[in-house]
Amino acid sequence: MSSELFMVHIYTGLKMEEQEFRTLLDKYLNGSITNSEKNVLERFENELEFQNSEPAFFSEKHKNEIKIALWKNIQKGAAKEKLIKMIRWSAAAAVFIIFISIGHIYLNSSSSKTSRIIPENAVTLQLEDGTIRIVNNNGQGNILDGQGKVVGQQEGASIKYSATQIKKKLVHNSLTVPYGKTFVLQLSDGTTAHLNAGSSMRYPVQFIEGLNREVFITGEAYLKVVKDTKHPFIVNTGDLNVRVLGTQFNVSSYPEDDLSEVVLVEGSVSLYTDSVGYNVESHTLLEPNFKGSFNKSSNKIDTSKVITSIYTSWVSGKLVFRNITFKKLLKKLERHYDVSIINNNNTLLMDERFNANFGDEPIEKVLEELKTNYKIKYNYSDDKIIIH
Repeated sequence: MSSELFMVHIYTGLKMEEQEFRTLLDKYLNGSITNSEKNVLERFENELEFQNSEPAFFSEKHKNEIKIALWKNIQKGAAKEKLIKMIRWSAAAAVFIIFISIGHIYLNSSSSKTSRIIPENAVTLQLEDGTIRIVNNNGQGNILDGQGKVVGQQEGASIKYSATQIKKKLVHNSLTVPYGKTFVLQLSDGTTAHLNAGSSMRYPVQFIEGLNREVFITGEAYLKVVKDTKHPFIVNTGDLNVRVLGTQFNVSSYPEDDLSEVVLVEGSVSLYTDSVGYNVESHTLLEPNFKGSFNKSSNKIDTSKVITSIYTSWVSGKLVFRNITFKKLLKKLERHYDVSIINNNNTLLMDERFNANFGDEPIEKVLEELKTNYKIKYNYSDDKIIIH
């Protein structure tokens, strides 16, 4: 089992109160635990769904932190000899000790359930109750809600939600994708959303009859919306909203960008600002092969004809740049490759517009091509690029 899945199960399985946990652990260590109490701990362990007896660690530092937490936090009355005996029992017992120690770290986290152990480059799924789970891009299995009910299935870097359950109120999940990764969601109505690096999406676990299908996106996503004339599909990006009945389009609205852009591949969409709201007479209607650009400063929407494949190439793992500024190019490279780029030459290529195509090349090759074509000088080490 990977370390990412190991942590996910801790969040889904940890249900007992801290005092109860401490008491049962103490009894387990001194041998006074009853069969019924042992069953409680065993059920707790089973909820973790361990698939092998040797959990992985993020790093040597992480492993040492777990060891230190184990020795510090277990009741002081437990003899060292008993601990050593437990560690020597079997691989299964060792796993039990480790998950208890990590669970204890979780119980004593005062600021956040996940701040200590979620890697920065992890895809995360947040449930309605605030529980955060790490999603392994290579993982498979059921997606559960806060009550342990199956609401969807994961297959690698995609999650498919089920439409079989009947819900009377909206229940939302939020998926966050870090730099360097992409992810695919299939919503309960069959709509698919490809999320680009550095993006997040908040969406209903199941859409409700009689209500609009509304989702909230930060970053970039390519959507194929299933047609439903009775239930318009609305994408909220903060300042700009996109209203469709059934279509394919790309939306890009990163907080650090000056523009929010919607590129229509097929069908039709209506664009309107959050401040004005949707109006049949005043919305901006977008036709296929057109881009709608919302200027966050002027609060205006402009349209222009474009080649849509340039804006959707990221879905297949490619990078295509046309008439792009140097600043914007660097930001796209940061997101795509999960690197930090520092430009110490602020006058470099300020007025230059870039045109380039990149496939699955590593960042080193991209930098070399920029160096050859645009005479860019740089240093690259430890996932940090310094341009000078």
